[in-house]
Amino acid sequence: MDELNQAFEQSQQEVKQLPSRPSNDHLLSLYGLFKQATQGDVTGSAPSVFKMAEHAKYQAWKALAGTDSNACKQRYIDLVQTLIRQQG
Repeated sequence: MDELNQAFEQSQQEVKQLPSRPSNDHLLSLYGLFKQATQGDVTGSAPSVFKMAEHAKYQAWKALAGTDSNACKQRYIDLVQTLIRQQG
């Protein structure tokens, strides 16, 4: 496994060990970056706006359409490191 993928997997563990829950905006960013990095562009139609959480997650992922998987992994890693510094 290459260095980027190892760091990405490590960041997934580190984010679960943060002392406090990240903001909703950070959580949506993490979600979108993770999904784009691991599954590529979102498919299907957006959930109803009445399903607010699902709709927000869909939009966070959709906003990253066309972004390279490795770029998303690096942005995810960087965001987790920022959260660690803020909470540490």
